[in-house]
Amino acid sequence: MSYAIFQLARAHRAYAATLLREMDLHPGQELLLMQLFDRDGQSQSELIESVGLDHSTVSKSLGRMQDAGLLVREPSAHDRRVMLVHLTDKGRAMREPIATLWQTLEKASTRNLSEHQAQAFVDTAYAITEAIPSRPPQGARK
Repeated sequence: MSYAIFQLARAHRAYAATLLREMDLHPGQELLLMQLFDRDGQSQSELIESVGLDHSTVSKSLGRMQDAGLLVREPSAHDRRVMLVHLTDKGRAMREPIATLWQTLEKASTRNLSEHQAQAFVDTAYAITEAIPSRPPQGARK
């Protein structure tokens, strides 16, 4: 089962990366944009927490996105140590293309599944995710 999950994740990520490249985005940047579509002006720390990635990965992605003109980062007026992330007009314009990308990815992913199979897969995927501990058991790595 683990190898099947690995193969699925690899194929899904590769196809998503191909679609994202057509939009001049790197994998994961669409997730940051989606978080900002839901709530623009979040702190960089809030974005890190919401996407579950490490600080350096998110910071690097945000830097690339800022260089591409999709967002701006600026210190909070209340606490200059806190960096707030705001979408630019160019970033906000990515909402529909990203929604279309996710629909394309979803259609491709479920093309050979019935509606019942697709829902059963989602339920199973969430059950597996909940079953996997966030840390390996003590002594597992030696």
